[in-house]
Amino acid sequence: MSRSRTEAAVDAWESLFRSQVTLMRRFTAEDIWKPIGVREYDVLFTLSSSPTRALRLHELNERILLSQPSLSRMCDRLTAMGYVVRQSDPSDKRGTVICLTEAGADLQKSIGRKHATQIARLVGGALDGHELAELDRLCTKLRTTQAGIE
Repeated sequence: MSRSRTEAAVDAWESLFRSQVTLMRRFTAEDIWKPIGVREYDVLFTLSSSPTRALRLHELNERILLSQPSLSRMCDRLTAMGYVVRQSDPSDKRGTVICLTEAGADLQKSIGRKHATQIARLVGGALDGHELAELDRLCTKLRTTQAGIE
């Protein structure tokens, strides 16, 4: 008996979700994140990926997995540590821009190199080159088509 499209979608989602949870547990178990945590690193990484190393708070919120109040508090902590600064948006004084500092960029690069080694070992060690390319293609397609699905 063949599975329905719904069953296949649910099984694929469960596999993707459980793989992500398993990998995140492995990533966070290693002592590479100090003096910040994985979520703080995500903020620094996201800012470092922006051409200006700065994003409006709502743009940053769209790119990471935190609620807006949690992100605002996290940015306060990262500001206190000297890794980001808050500035008025030059194009709209009502908005706030979160900017990566040199210290934040340096920390992101340091942790990022260690994290890339983890990824290469745990993901690259499980999949060959063709599988990695296919996983990237499928995940990108899944992410980018969501806006068009009713």
